[in-house]
Amino acid sequence: MLTGKQKRFLRSEAHHLNPIFQVGKGGVNQNLIKQIEDALEARELIKVSVLKNCFEDRHEVAEELAEGAGAELVQVIGNVIILYKESEENKKLVLPE
Repeated sequence: MLTGKQKRFLRSEAHHLNPIFQVGKGGVNQNLIKQIEDALEARELIKVSVLKNCFEDRHEVAEELAEGAGAELVQVIGNVIILYKESEENKKLVLPE
């Protein structure tokens, strides 16, 4: 579980990132979750965009993605979801205590 200080740090790190995945009318599926897991292993911190044609609520999408990928949900702001998962092999971010 992330502390408030850690979430603040991750939000500042994610500010300059562009969303690398989009969730559309197809919603969340296993293929998307697998790709997000791989991206999190490589990058640790990613943004996911929820398109207007997505029928699910963006908060539900965020919970499904975080749970499916085993990641921490940092923030849902507008239609953008920020996810974090510590990498096993190439750790880049050092979280504050």
